[in-house]
Amino acid sequence: MNNRAKNSNRETWITDIYLIAFLMMVSGLALGMAATQTHYLMINVSFLAVTICLILFTYFWGIITGLLLNLAFMFAQALIVIYVSQTHADTMAWGLMFWMFLPLLLSVTFYGMTTHLRKLQADNVKLRSDLIERGAFDESTNLRTTVSFIEDTAVFTETNRRFDLPVTAMIIRIRYFQEMRSMISDAQLSALLQLVSETIKDAMRTNDITYLLDRSNPTWGVLLFTNPDGANIAGQRIKEKFDKALAGSSDLSTLEVRLVVGVASWDPEKMKNPYDLMNAGIKETEYDV
Repeated sequence: MNNRAKNSNRETWITDIYLIAFLMMVSGLALGMAATQTHYLMINVSFLAVTICLILFTYFWGIITGLLLNLAFMFAQALIVIYVSQTHADTMAWGLMFWMFLPLLLSVTFYGMTTHLRKLQADNVKLRSDLIERGAFDESTNLRTTVSFIEDTAVFTETNRRFDLPVTAMIIRIRYFQEMRSMISDAQLSALLQLVSETIKDAMRTNDITYLLDRSNPTWGVLLFTNPDGANIAGQRIKEKFDKALAGSSDLSTLEVRLVVGVASWDPEKMKNPYDLMNAGIKETEYDV
């Protein structure tokens, strides 16, 4: 994370430098045009239009293409300046020489600025993704994630050890999800995840916490201070509420979706860490028919 922060700071500094350089080039261009507008207004306007095109070409087609086009423009300018100087016998034409290098510098600085901005945006997207994956909450459902489940399970099991309270994990999955995934759209999948999440939260008591453990194969979990019988009753209540909610959903009512529930209790003699409890609950979902 520290290396990523250093890289982000470096990219920010480089972007700022390119931005300052670009603004300086724009200022130099404005001064040059102001100094020569009396004699060469039309040439300035034409060259400005070409410069804008060169900046856009460099941005969309890459720095190599931009450099080649700028070199071609420089050669064309040299011919124009020579022609104007010869036909008008006016040394003022050499005042147009700022057009020889400023378009090139503008193209390079603008390309550098936007390139590093894109890198910063990509880093921000990656950082946001990592924070969601490693963080305590799922972004779309606002449920706690596996990280929180593992941490909370440690607290529950310690309570079990001290006060001998039964601790049970209830795991909920969608039956035949992998087969069904290819037949539903991304919008339907998002709506389905939201519907299941809301159903589980509504079916549980206010002090029971619901977790989204996996999005690729949607898996939810609930930690309970109860025995397996009590957890099974809660699981049946979730199934019934989900069937009613599914039938009332305009987007999902045509789908054949069923939930499976697995219940596993903490056994300090067989289980060594919170993952054992979670995996035991997941294993039990295979036997829910």
